[in-house]
Amino acid sequence: QVQLVESGGGSVQAGGSLRLSCAASGSPHISFNNYCVAWFRQAPGKERERVAFINDSGIRTYGTSVKGRFTISRDNDENLLYLQMNGVKPEDTAMYYCAATRCRRFPSFDYWGQGTQVTVSS
Repeated sequence: QVQLVESGGGSVQAGGSLRLSCAASGSPHISFNNYCVAWFRQAPGKERERVAFINDSGIRTYGTSVKGRFTISRDNDENLLYLQMNGVKPEDTAMYYCAATRCRRFPSFDYWGQGTQVTVSS
C-alpha cells in the first residue's frame, strides 16, 4: 500500500510560479523508483486531466496545455515527486493530485493523494 501526500498549493498571480510536492510512503517500505507517477488536475465542472507523467526510467510526458511551462521531476532517494509550475495562467486553477502505480499497470493509477488546491488570479 502506498500513501501520497501533496503540498505546496496556494494562490498565485498569473505569470507567477509554484512548486508542488508529493511525498510517498508505504508499508512495507516501497521502492519508489519502481513506480510510474503523475500529476493530475481537476477544475470544478471539468473532467480530470493528466498534467504530467514520469516513468521509472525518467521519461516525461506533458499535457498540451502545460507543455513548456510545467516540469515534473522525482527524487527516488527521498520518495518525492515535484511539479514546477512556471508562467501560470488562470486556467491552471484546479485541485492537483499526485498518483502512482506499478509501471506494468499503467495507464491505470492505483494510488492517489488527497489533492492540493492551486488558484491563479488574473
